[in-house]
Amino acid sequence: MSQLDVPARIDYIQVISNPHNEPVTIKEIPPSFECVGVGTDAAVFRHNDQPHLAYKVYGEDKLHKKENEERVYKTLGPSPYFSTYYGSGDRYIVLSFEEGLSLYDCLLRGVNIPPQAVEDVEEARNFVRGKGLNPRDIHLKNILLQDGRAKVIDVSEYVHEGNDYRWEFLKRGYEEYYPLIRERPIPLWVIETCRKWYNQTKDSTFQFDDFMQKIKKLNPFWK
Repeated sequence: MSQLDVPARIDYIQVISNPHNEPVTIKEIPPSFECVGVGTDAAVFRHNDQPHLAYKVYGEDKLHKKENEERVYKTLGPSPYFSTYYGSGDRYIVLSFEEGLSLYDCLLRGVNIPPQAVEDVEEARNFVRGKGLNPRDIHLKNILLQDGRAKVIDVSEYVHEGNDYRWEFLKRGYEEYYPLIRERPIPLWVIETCRKWYNQTKDSTFQFDDFMQKIKKLNPFWK
């Protein structure tokens, strides 16, 4: 990869994917690397000598996601809504490291998610469409909060057709229910239960209002 001094031991990182859309397992992390994020297809690492870079390493059976993501970043080009793409290797891509909590972690910690962040995601989706791509798979773990603004990560699904409605449901939930829990930490078990219920029910018969009524029974903050 030109103009980048890739750490030699990056190939020793072992990332194993898991069934049922569960996060990957990391078998080995060489010295001087640290894991800074884990997803269902890949894990993200930083090297001590290159703290401004993020190495996203994919499971062996998820390399098609790597190819998709590389293609998307090249198509998007420079944008304030996404990471900067620097290049790739056999099992990884290299991006700018982005500071900030995910919206998932914001809910866990009770950190306020301002309306501007939601507006930024809407603008990011419009930007993606303008590049001829399809903004899909935008969820709580794929959005970082940076000084009150949003940065969207994980763009590998943008090459696929169809609308998974993840962001539409999240946006509606933010508008209708977030004021009830704003700046209140939400227990991990509540968020994980919501995630698993959604993954079990998301299809053409999904009913947002029925789902939210079910969720409201989990947490006293809703009342």
